[in-house]
Amino acid sequence: MHTYAIGDIHGQFDLLRAAHERIARDQAEHGAAPVVHVGDLVDRGPDSAGVIEYLRSGIAGGKDWIVLKGNHDRMFSGFLDDPKWHDPGLRGELSYLHPKIGGGPTLASYGVANAADRPYTAVHAEAVAAVPQAHRDFLASRPASFQRGQCFFCHAGVRPSNPLSAQNEQDLCWIRKGFLDVKESFGPLIVHGHTAIDHATHYGNRVNLDSSAAYGGPLSAVVIEGREVFLLTDEGRKPIPAEAPGTT
Repeated sequence: MHTYAIGDIHGQFDLLRAAHERIARDQAEHGAAPVVHVGDLVDRGPDSAGVIEYLRSGIAGGKDWIVLKGNHDRMFSGFLDDPKWHDPGLRGELSYLHPKIGGGPTLASYGVANAADRPYTAVHAEAVAAVPQAHRDFLASRPASFQRGQCFFCHAGVRPSNPLSAQNEQDLCWIRKGFLDVKESFGPLIVHGHTAIDHATHYGNRVNLDSSAAYGGPLSAVVIEGREVFLLTDEGRKPIPAEAPGTT
């Protein structure tokens, strides 16, 4: 049994389509399997609207795709629902439209220009009018985790003190401290994104797929067989060896 997974997309629609093309070539040789997207569809990149529509329409058309909720997807939904809402995982001095978060480019992909430079309430009203309800419903209905075979997929990670069956959305979307520094096994291999690094990395107990597409890096697509992970490249599969415990 194998499963495909794609890291944090952040509005990089062209990279997403290229990742799906690499997966399609691998499926032609090895057989069909689900494709898991670990969240953060939106923000910072140029075409969040295109990413959402592509994934939404693909699933509606019968594609075997799982799209998980990332913290940026949750912040986008929260902003549209209530401009006064502040995600508990976000630093108090930041808002969804702060340049560090990247909500402005997301709204621009829907035709709401210069969002970070205009009054918040006016931008919110324009955004509510511009974002299709189908996109809002799609984001709101995303699950926060998915388990298949020996892998547990989520956006950010898990709280080691809680069973995987009792994880909460806040941790699944936001956690870093208390997860990234754990060397022991979580049971299943945790496949996640959220923390930007240079390239997809297998730490033995977890795999981080966020290869910094939001900052000009590649968008990683992998195939997982058991606990073995292979990066999909234009030349085919490339093994991602698991690091020995205690080497990072």
